[in-house]
Amino acid sequence: MKKYLLVEPNFPIPAKSKNHHNFLPIGLLKLASYLRENGNKVKLVRGEADSYRLVAIKRFKPTEIWITSLFTYWARHVKVVVQYYKGVFPKATIVVGGIYASLIDKKEVKKYTGCDKVYQGVHPKAEEYEPAYDLIENNNPHPVDYQIIHASRGCKRRCSFCGTWQIEPAFIAKDTIEGEIIYRKIVFYDNNFLMNPNVEDILEELIKLKQKKEILWCESQSGFDGRLLINNKKLGSMLKQAGFRYPRIAWDGPYSEHQNISKQINTLTQAGYSAENIYVFMIYNWDIPCNEMEKKRIKCWEWRVQISDCRFRPLTQLFDNYKPRKVGQTNEDYYIHEEAGWDDDLVKQFRKNVRSQNICVRQGVDIYSRDLELKKVSPTKVKKLKKMKSRRMKINFMKKNEISYWIPEQATYRINN
Repeated sequence: MKKYLLVEPNFPIPAKSKNHHNFLPIGLLKLASYLRENGNKVKLVRGEADSYRLVAIKRFKPTEIWITSLFTYWARHVKVVVQYYKGVFPKATIVVGGIYASLIDKKEVKKYTGCDKVYQGVHPKAEEYEPAYDLIENNNPHPVDYQIIHASRGCKRRCSFCGTWQIEPAFIAKDTIEGEIIYRKIVFYDNNFLMNPNVEDILEELIKLKQKKEILWCESQSGFDGRLLINNKKLGSMLKQAGFRYPRIAWDGPYSEHQNISKQINTLTQAGYSAENIYVFMIYNWDIPCNEMEKKRIKCWEWRVQISDCRFRPLTQLFDNYKPRKVGQTNEDYYIHEEAGWDDDLVKQFRKNVRSQNICVRQGVDIYSRDLELKKVSPTKVKKLKKMKSRRMKINFMKKNEISYWIPEQATYRINN
């Protein structure tokens, strides 16, 4: 029997998201189940231990310490915990795995972090086990009421900005997941759920469970490959019947693809999804310049769908000190794709535009005002605005009363509001 300390570094994740399904240390939880099944003891810890937790960890006396990693630009957080636990347990073997460890050369990872070993890729044996959710629940007053499932691993696409196909080079698909369902809320971590050749069989399983009220909803964290949805009414309908919520598709290419994106959205709306609950992934600060990204954003406004913006960082970059409210940042702070015409102002302005537009979509309004959002406008003026039916009247009123406003369908690069 060995004792394993499983460590999730103190990544810069908002406290409210620590146990959200987007940031659950699923790899460590599967490893925990695998190690337990083989007669070992495990303990999960997040970040460096405070004095109270350190006493318990020292009593545990781990033989090995396995540390996970996420994005390459969060490598510094991995290094910090490696050095910390190396100081606490100098005789223990420290192993680093996860995304950063799998995308960067092993020698570089060992040199940078100071770990003893590097594990790259998916652990095939641990992949067969259900995550040990109890380890999270023991460290969290709110129980985990959902489960994470992989109906497939890998992706046949070879997008240059994505590391999935490098970490999981083979596309491996299951033909059933029925025996894995233990919770009523299900989050799929598949990188390309719809590419599974057995996707309709799996959806049929979910539909039956939904009809029996054995599941409440499903969600695909990485979204759907919309190219497989074009004119496929059956697939769109099955996703809706299976309880998939907040469907996401990607628009990675140029503006000229808008007709295909429109067809994907139509498949979802015809299946019963409301436009405001559909999200479009858009990568920015990448090869497509800001003026074209603005055209794409405005097209999403025409469709009244929301945008999930993704700021591009190179897969090999080990730092990201982006500060949304800091003016004048450069490539020394975070990656800016200057070759495509991006600069710090454009990166931050585009993100601001997307955020403002999403608020308009969610609230069903056609003007955004930061002053209104921050409640800087008197209740009397707010009431007057709400009574106005004409957009022109509202704008004239806001101009006259010096209330900030922004119109989504206008391309915006430099504003002060």
